[in-house]
Amino acid sequence: MKKYFFFLLFITTQTLFAQTYQPTWESLDARPIPQWYKDAKFGIFIHWGVYSVPAWAPKGEYAEWYQHALQTNDYNGQAVAYHNKKYGADFSYYQFAPLFKAELFDPDAWAQLFEKSGAKYIVITSKHHDGFALWPSKEASTARGFAWNAVVAGPKRDLLGDLFKAVRKTSVRPGLYYSLYEWFNPLWLNDKPLYVKNHMWPQIKDVIDTYKPDVFWTDGEWEGSDTLWQSKQILSWIFNASKVKDSIVVNDRWGKDIRFHHGGFYTPEYQPELDFKDHYFEESRGMGFSYGYNRAEDIDDYNSAKVLILHLLDKVCRGGNFLLDIGPNADGKIPPVMEERLLEIGNWLKINGEAIYGTTRWKEPFQWGEGKKDYLPPKVGGFKTGGDIMLKLTEDPEPGYAIRELFFTQKGNTVYAILPNWPVNGKILLRDISLKGKKVTLLETGEELKYAAKGKNSEIKLPVYNPNRIKSEYAYVIKIE
Repeated sequence: MKKYFFFLLFITTQTLFAQTYQPTWESLDARPIPQWYKDAKFGIFIHWGVYSVPAWAPKGEYAEWYQHALQTNDYNGQAVAYHNKKYGADFSYYQFAPLFKAELFDPDAWAQLFEKSGAKYIVITSKHHDGFALWPSKEASTARGFAWNAVVAGPKRDLLGDLFKAVRKTSVRPGLYYSLYEWFNPLWLNDKPLYVKNHMWPQIKDVIDTYKPDVFWTDGEWEGSDTLWQSKQILSWIFNASKVKDSIVVNDRWGKDIRFHHGGFYTPEYQPELDFKDHYFEESRGMGFSYGYNRAEDIDDYNSAKVLILHLLDKVCRGGNFLLDIGPNADGKIPPVMEERLLEIGNWLKINGEAIYGTTRWKEPFQWGEGKKDYLPPKVGGFKTGGDIMLKLTEDPEPGYAIRELFFTQKGNTVYAILPNWPVNGKILLRDISLKGKKVTLLETGEELKYAAKGKNSEIKLPVYNPNRIKSEYAYVIKIE
C-alpha cells in the first residue's frame, strides 16, 4: 500500500512538471514566468552589429536603423546625405561588414562589467533587422548569397558564443534578442511564408538549442500576424521541447496586435506612462536615446546615473523589470560613459539591492505630493518622449504637477520606502501609514530610526546627513519591518 502511494505521488509530481503547452494563446499564456526573472529586476540590453560601424542617426532616432534609413530615405533624407558625404553614394550598407572587426572585444571584461553593474541578466542582439547574425548562422548568408554572419565576415568570430561563455562564469544570466523579420532579405521580400519556414524557424531552433539562452527577446513582429510567424507553434516548441524549456523567459512580440496581449512579459519601450498591474512587464530604454551606438549624441544626451536609478525604481516599484541598453563600438569597446553609468548603478545596488531584488509591488508604488499626477514630457514622435521625465516626477516638476516623494517595494512582511531626495528638514512624512509596533531602519547603515504618529500619518526622523557614512548618493532606503 505504501509503495502504491509513493508511486501515485511520483506520477502526480511528474505530471505537474511535465506540463504540455498547446499551440493556443490560452495554453501558452498560462505558462508562469520563471521566478528567477521576476526576482532579477535589472537587465542590460546590448545592441551591437554592422550598424555599429556607421553608428549614426539624427538625435532622437535609432542608429541601428541606419540601413533602413538609407534604403527608404527616412529621417528626412539626413541619413542618406550623411552616408553619401562620408562613404560615397556607391558604398553599400553590406560593405560595412568587413569593417565590423570587433578587434578590441574582450568578452570577459564585458561580463565582469555586467556583474559589477548589478544586472542579473543580459539580452544581446543575436540578429537585428538587417539580418546580420553574431553567430555562425548558415541561413544568414544562404538567402543573400554572400557572407552575412560574424564568423564568415567582419570579426570572423562567434561573438554570441564567446560572450555567453564569459557571462556564464559570472552570476549574470545570458539572453538574446532576435528579429523575426529582416528588412531586405530577398526571401522575406518575395515569399514571406517560405522565409518563415526555411529561414526563421531553422534559425530560431539553431540559436536556442546551441546557446541555451535564459531570455528570448523577439522583435520586428509588427510586420506580420502571429499566424504568419507561426508564433504559437514556435512557443509551443520552446516550452515543450527546447533545451531550456523550463528556465527560458520570452516576451510579447509575436505578431501584429499581439504586444501587450499575449506571450510572456510585456515590453513597453520609452513608455513610462503604461502601467501593467496584472501582468509582468519590462521597460527598455537607451542611456541616450538610440539603442545602437550613435556618434551624433553628446554627453547632454546621456542620462545621469541618478536618472537611470530613478528609472529602475520606477519599473521595480510598479512590479516590473528595467532593461537598460548599451551600444558598444564596432571595435568591441563599450564607451566609457556607458561603463561609468553601469558602475555607478552597481555601486548603488551594492548598498541598496535588498530593496530591489526579489521584491514585489506594494499596495501603492509611490507616495505623491500635491498636484496633478499625469505628467508626460512633450512628444517627440509616436511613443518617443523627450526630456528627463524622472526628474520632472521627483524633484523638478512642471507647475501644477505633483512629485513622487517616495517609492515603495515589498518583500514578505518588509516594506521599503525609497527617497529620491534627502529631505532638508531631516523628516519623512508617511501618509495614511501607521508605523506602530514596526522596526524602522536606514538600510545603508542599519541604524534604527525614531518615528511618531501624526494623526493617520507617521513621521520618521532621519539622522544628520553625513556623506562619510551615507554613500548611496542618488536615493535612500528606509526599511520598515
